[in-house]
Amino acid sequence: MGSIVSVLKTTPDTILEDYAQLMKLAEYQKYLPANRETIIKLNLSWTKYFPACSSQPWQLEGTVKTMLEDGYPKESLLPVENKTVVTNPIQGAINNKWMPVLNKYGLSYTPLPEVEWVVFQPKAKLLVLDKIFPEGIKIPKMFLDRSVLHLPTVKTHGHSTTTGAIKNSFGGLLKEVRHYCHKHMHETLVDLMLLQREIHPGIFAVMDGTIAGDGAGPRTMIPRVKDYILASGDSVAIDAVAAKMMGFDPLSIPYLRMCDEMGLGNARMENIDIVGTDISQVNFGFETKKSLVIWGDQMIRKGCLKPLEKMLLHGPLMAWAPFASNVYHDYLWYPTVGKKRIDEFAETKWGKLFDKY
Repeated sequence: MGSIVSVLKTTPDTILEDYAQLMKLAEYQKYLPANRETIIKLNLSWTKYFPACSSQPWQLEGTVKTMLEDGYPKESLLPVENKTVVTNPIQGAINNKWMPVLNKYGLSYTPLPEVEWVVFQPKAKLLVLDKIFPEGIKIPKMFLDRSVLHLPTVKTHGHSTTTGAIKNSFGGLLKEVRHYCHKHMHETLVDLMLLQREIHPGIFAVMDGTIAGDGAGPRTMIPRVKDYILASGDSVAIDAVAAKMMGFDPLSIPYLRMCDEMGLGNARMENIDIVGTDISQVNFGFETKKSLVIWGDQMIRKGCLKPLEKMLLHGPLMAWAPFASNVYHDYLWYPTVGKKRIDEFAETKWGKLFDKY
């Protein structure tokens, strides 16, 4: 059975109206019934703002505004985000300018570390998560029996080649120790699709590619102005279309191929109905690279430093890893290479829109 992915070319002047059209083209109300509460799962890859890294304020506003205008009660929309060992969801919501949007529309924001987490017993046979977390897979209790709306961005990722709607659940359904999954990232993403099917009555994704991230994602990327937005009720299909637009063969990416083979969504272009803007000739020519931090992580988990993995990443010494990551990202890369790229972004039409928030 085919999947619908809507894609539109957009501008800062029309972005909010375009998000409304985008969501309707992808039949979002079929996946997010108005009589059910909806978790709005934001995407925070960095506490600091960096273009293409995390959910954009206009992405959040476009989706929320559309749903409220279509009759969704504001009390039923539940924006959330989690923490990692290197991110702060409260400060991140401020830096990425989500709070002015949420305040404008009267929505509250829930940092997931503050909610109750419960052990979830999936019926499906998992690939790796039950082995990584033998004591039980903990998820936020508030996710149970609620629909979910994912708000990822179009970008590359050093652990998973590309990242999008499926990877966004990685930041919601798993606690901050989810870095334990890095060794088996692709299998973990398949497991997350299996979990979501049992947890959420409806799943939908709205992806922002107005600024897309090329290179050493999900943080130390080169922001590229691309002017595209995407939406779909099939997380596999939207990630596959985004991967294709970035210049990748979706079936060469293990998590997409495995999801397709297991019937968790469509990753083959012939099984996806792309509506809206013609993207048949689109190829961003992106290339996934590994940041120093991801390269080091993979050396310890899979490479020549593997004998030290337990000591360095799973024991009392583990505190060195987030410390090293913060030093590299926040105090070395961001004020130097990052600042230059942010300054260049600030001069673009999207940079000027970001300033208005």
